[in-house]
Amino acid sequence: MSLAIADNIKRISITSRRQLTIPQAFYSLLGFGNEADCIVKDDMLIIKPVKKTDGDNFSEEILAELIKKGYKGQKLLDEFKKLRSQIRPAVKNMLEEAHLAALGKKKFYTKDDVFGND
Repeated sequence: MSLAIADNIKRISITSRRQLTIPQAFYSLLGFGNEADCIVKDDMLIIKPVKKTDGDNFSEEILAELIKKGYKGQKLLDEFKKLRSQIRPAVKNMLEEAHLAALGKKKFYTKDDVFGND
């Protein structure tokens, strides 16, 4: 769907409960789902769709590893779902640890600590 330049701006109402409705054309064009990110920039509120990537970047790797381990059929699907659901919490934990390390509140490791200095 393509919007004409005149259609790029729509005035919308805000309810007494601070709710608003995204015009259908914008909703469809931008691929909104059930969540949106709200960003304040200068004197603007930017509302943009959340692009789901929770584990999508690792899906092929997870599947390849599970197939290599011999999983098939429903067992493969169940194990895949279990492992994929663990990615977001693991990344969140890594970010928290990195933040604490940056503040000097947690031990950190250099590239050489992890991979050696070769």
